[in-house]
Amino acid sequence: MLIPYETLLQLPKETLANVIREYLFGQVEDGSFASLDERELAQAIVQCQQALKQGKLKLEYSEDDESFAIRSADQIAQQQD
Repeated sequence: MLIPYETLLQLPKETLANVIREYLFGQVEDGSFASLDERELAQAIVQCQQALKQGKLKLEYSEDDESFAIRSADQIAQQQD
């Protein structure tokens, strides 16, 4: 189930930031980023929030394992085909 961006705005800012951090750390592990220091992390969080707002990234809730994950809109569209 996709979570609309408007719903994300109702979350406490720290909750949304933690979900984004988890996504970004996954990106570091898979090689999308070389590393993230505090300044780079803060900048990446802002960029991720913008991508969520623009619809380039989506927050998805999995009912199967009761977890949240940020995924690219392209990735979600390909999975639905």
